[in-house]
Amino acid sequence: MSARADILSNIRRSMGVTGTERPRLVAVEDRLERAPRGVTVERGRLPQEERLALFVAQVKASLATVDEVADRAAVPAAIADYLRANNLPARIRRGDDPRFEEMPWGETALEIDFGKSDGKDLAAVNHAFAGVAETGTVVMTAGHENPTTLNFLPDYAVAVIDAKDVTGDYEDMWSKLRFAYGKGGMPRVVNWITGPSRSADIEQTMLLGAHGPRSLHVIVVKG
Repeated sequence: MSARADILSNIRRSMGVTGTERPRLVAVEDRLERAPRGVTVERGRLPQEERLALFVAQVKASLATVDEVADRAAVPAAIADYLRANNLPARIRRGDDPRFEEMPWGETALEIDFGKSDGKDLAAVNHAFAGVAETGTVVMTAGHENPTTLNFLPDYAVAVIDAKDVTGDYEDMWSKLRFAYGKGGMPRVVNWITGPSRSADIEQTMLLGAHGPRSLHVIVVKG
């Protein structure tokens, strides 16, 4: 018996159940089918413009930086400006998200690498699936369009997000994800990222880049 099976067996024994009781199975099936909403806070329940303003404020509060641009055509230039401001080479890695294909990368001096990172990239960009105003969180779904490695291995991570995809709270985001992918069709990985990687485990001294990027830059596309 595996350790997992042993633990679950002990839990069932202490509860006096076998795990095959029909009422319990029906309750679980019902919850999975309906996906009832959990408890939410009022802070994110705002009109679109105010919700976006809250998102931007919370992103900044999480020690990340934000740039708001008018449309997708302005994204490559905004990335080039960000790299220049941080004294970084004009080079960035990205996936093949179709939204990136619409952007005029050739109008900048940026060198573009494609695909997942091997850990040697200084900067990378992914397109976020959604954002959460309540906490300033960007939500990334994994795939060849936006490889997960680009969120964690480079020192400088850039997240592009459409303003219309900023939800008020976590529950709204999960509803959005279920609607987009359907039952049983969730992406392999969903990463919730709030600010750059940081830790204060050692003597309560804040250290950026402890387990991932030391810098997170969010570009909000308003149009």
